[in-house]
Amino acid sequence: MKSYLFILLCCFSTRLFAQNIPDSTASADITIENVTFKSAGVMLEGAIFKPKHAFAALVLVHGSGQEIRMEKMASLLAKKGIAVLTYDKRGVGKSGGVYAGPEVGSNNIDSANLNLLALDASAATDLLLTHLTAKNLPVGLMGFSQAGWIIPLAAKKNYHINFMVLFSGPVVNTLEQLRFQFYTDGKRNFWETHTEAEAREHVSKDPDRYQFAPTDPGDALATLQSKGLWLFGGQDIQIPVGLSIEHLNVLKAKGKPYEYRLFQPLGHNTVTDEAIQFAVQWIKTIANAKKRK
Repeated sequence: MKSYLFILLCCFSTRLFAQNIPDSTASADITIENVTFKSAGVMLEGAIFKPKHAFAALVLVHGSGQEIRMEKMASLLAKKGIAVLTYDKRGVGKSGGVYAGPEVGSNNIDSANLNLLALDASAATDLLLTHLTAKNLPVGLMGFSQAGWIIPLAAKKNYHINFMVLFSGPVVNTLEQLRFQFYTDGKRNFWETHTEAEAREHVSKDPDRYQFAPTDPGDALATLQSKGLWLFGGQDIQIPVGLSIEHLNVLKAKGKPYEYRLFQPLGHNTVTDEAIQFAVQWIKTIANAKKRK
């Protein structure tokens, strides 16, 4: 087993999450506008997908990997009535800056890089707001896997962010995440031969193979008032779902407006038709509540 692979796998890139999304982006009811915006000293490029009648708006936030804009997901959400900004990750595609990741010999989950990616998501949100004609729309962030660390940081930086949707987003710190991944070792049948208690023991006590200051999403989540929805797979071997749910329940008990849905048969890839529709309906509930105010 090559330890080099694990920071790359932590967490899977959004290519994994895009594989179930319909391929066509063309629709007479959607306008697509290419945009550029500045974040932390570099220019990033992306596109805004706008339906004729949007009830909400969001920015898509990448998982790990050298990811360009997520046009398939943006198109799907726009067809359901959500305005979407998606952009090429820093240092990838047409965006400037330097990409961080094990492919290029750097750590993509250290606090400096996660904070930088959070600044990018916040700047994208500010740009999206300037392109909305209806000023009362709820605005949020939707992300995948590694975005579970990035999105809470971005929401803490930007008070315009009303909601967060996280597909398989970890609610543990980055070092705990790595301990879990080292223990599961990519074994697809892991949960057939191991218990939740055993996994937690290793997450709690295993020595760290990498030395860097961990990022804990719970620190930001404890301060936020933005609503949050997490979509988990019960067979996930990339993030410790049971521990993440436990941490969310602690936050909920303290009055935080967080919800989660567990899809027991699914693994790390929770972007299914059912999960997407659940997320869209959840966002629509937020939009309807905001209209009544």
